[in-house]
Amino acid sequence: MNQSYPSQLLENAVNEFAKLPGIGRKTALRLVLYLIRQDKNQVDSFAEAMIKLRNDVKYCSICRNISDDDICNICANPGRDSKTICVVENVKDVMVIENTLQYKGLYHVLGGIISPMEGIGPGDLEIDSLVKRAASENVEEIILALSATMEGDTTNFYIFRKLSGFHHLKVSIIARGVSIGDELEYTDEITLGRSIVNRTLFNDSFKSL
Repeated sequence: MNQSYPSQLLENAVNEFAKLPGIGRKTALRLVLYLIRQDKNQVDSFAEAMIKLRNDVKYCSICRNISDDDICNICANPGRDSKTICVVENVKDVMVIENTLQYKGLYHVLGGIISPMEGIGPGDLEIDSLVKRAASENVEEIILALSATMEGDTTNFYIFRKLSGFHHLKVSIIARGVSIGDELEYTDEITLGRSIVNRTLFNDSFKSL
């Protein structure tokens, strides 16, 4: 049964909110009605923040993390360990790992994982740029911190093969304290922190599968 709206403007706003992931039409309606009740300046501020975010946000030219500048705060921080790069699927994973306070190196955001079912191949990800970074003699370790899923493991193995020619490089994988099938963003910070600290060489992990 279609919802009847007293205003076309209301319906248009609900339709836009309902396009967001995890937002059904009932939730969208509740959010829109909430905004209508707020002070106009507050709603204007909300709208301006969204527009400015979309127009002005950048991706770090080094690691592809979201940034206000061409180089993100993490890559620009001289206190970070530039010899270690942690490879993650998306920006949310960077935020989750940072919250553990257990990792002091740099990151590389792939922008996804290999998933033939969704039409995502290696060429759709930031893998070539990772290989270029790994070629630097300054980089000593690549940590693979992707979700413990079939797609994550496929991506891990593909990257490992691409990096196998760099003999100066150690390729490790976070410990399986992260359960098989788990996505990184839903893993608690203590477990994730321990998984990074207790990481193992990818070769050893692959042999145990």
